Amino acid sequence: MTSLLPGPLVDDTWLAARLDDPRVVVLDATALLPSPEHDGDYRSASGRAAWAERHLPGSRHADLTGDFSDHDAPYHFAVPAPEALAAALARVGVGEGDTVVAYDNGGGIWAARLWWMLRAISVPAAVLDGGLAAWEAAGHPLVSGEEADADPAVTPVTPVPRPGMWTSVDEVAAISRGERPGALVCALPTGGFDGTAPTRYSRRGHIPASRSLPGRDLLDPAGRVLPAAELAAKVGSVLDAGDSPVVLYCGGGISAAGAALALTLLGRDDVSLYDGSLEEWSKDPKLPMEL
Repeated sequence: MTSLLPGPLVDDTWLAARLDDPRVVVLDATALLPSPEHDGDYRSASGRAAWAERHLPGSRHADLTGDFSDHDAPYHFAVPAPEALAAALARVGVGEGDTVVAYDNGGGIWAARLWWMLRAISVPAAVLDGGLAAWEAAGHPLVSGEEADADPAVTPVTPVPRPGMWTSVDEVAAISRGERPGALVCALPTGGFDGTAPTRYSRRGHIPASRSLPGRDLLDPAGRVLPAAELAAKVGSVLDAGDSPVVLYCGGGISAAGAALALTLLGRDDVSLYDGSLEEWSKDPKLPMEL
């Protein structure tokens, strides 16, 4: 963590005061992922057009459906290899020594996803609390159009991968079977966890032995992270200090990143993300699902 950032979350006042600091790069991470209308209804799209329409001054768009995902993986939104992620960052103007503030207009989960990916390669990053809506509500300006220097020249960051940030499907299966320690936590809404709502994936339900902690429940109605005491109470109803390590998943590793941000704000450093989440898990008929 660089001294430039107060923590993994910054507010609009903090960012507004530093918007002209050349060391701070602001990235809009919004992507579009409509709710499924029926089982197997998977649709996703880039948020770039919405960014071009209205965004924070000086910001760039980090496309989680494009450069910022691994398209060779068997599921959407897969984290790129560290070197590929560093190259994608360079293309949006993030180089060695820079600090990233990520935001979105989708409730914070996209920004949290980018933050987690950057944290995993030791790039200093934070999430703008409340995102675009909070920035606009505070009366700060928004601009439109593309930036002139579309491909800025920077020295790419040297990724330094941090261990324990990602958990594989085999490790998740072992935790689910009780063969290795850990608490599996699903960040989907309740209907996704219990199987009462349509899913984009092959099968409904959740990974056996996992608990439900919907990511949206960790935010207030304005999309800001809950105050610390409320956040601790929400998380404490599902997890206690002895539940370790915590492995978070959802449908595609996005809402889970929002929950990872919340747990990190509470001081937990034993958190990892199952990147493939239910999209990968549900495809394998040998892996059990519970309703």
